[in-house]
Amino acid sequence: MPTHPLLDLSALILVAVANSTPVLLSMLLRNRWAYPVDGGRTLPDGRPLFGSHKTWRGLIGGTLAGGAAGSLLSEGFAIGAAFGLLALIGDLLSAFVKRRLALESGRSMPLLDQLPEAMLPMLLLQDRLSLGTGAILGTAALFTLLDLVAAKVFTFRREPSR
Repeated sequence: MPTHPLLDLSALILVAVANSTPVLLSMLLRNRWAYPVDGGRTLPDGRPLFGSHKTWRGLIGGTLAGGAAGSLLSEGFAIGAAFGLLALIGDLLSAFVKRRLALESGRSMPLLDQLPEAMLPMLLLQDRLSLGTGAILGTAALFTLLDLVAAKVFTFRREPSR
């Protein structure tokens, strides 16, 4: 897909696929195969390494979904899978920081929830994807905005009706 100086549609799709796949798998499979990446381990601060919401199912599923999306986008399975894996590693890094800040698993923290998973794969794969600085920043900003809106809509839909 051709890139715009301030937006790369392929990168936006790949990060959205990697980000949404674990959530969709959780909704579809509930607790089935939901083994925490950290194995329930805690650090000396008494808090989990990542938390129970970060599962092998989500990590593997998001990586494979990224590969499938990469194939459809002509980036190739390997690049798509690498993008998906790096996005989810960025998500794990933000979860690690959130646990150190004593935020419970699943609690939203704008920017910290979006930027690591958007920026890490784009920065590490920028040469392979021919991404300029403007496209990386613009794509990350648009992903952040879309993710914040989606989180509001999803949270609103989950609230009990009165």
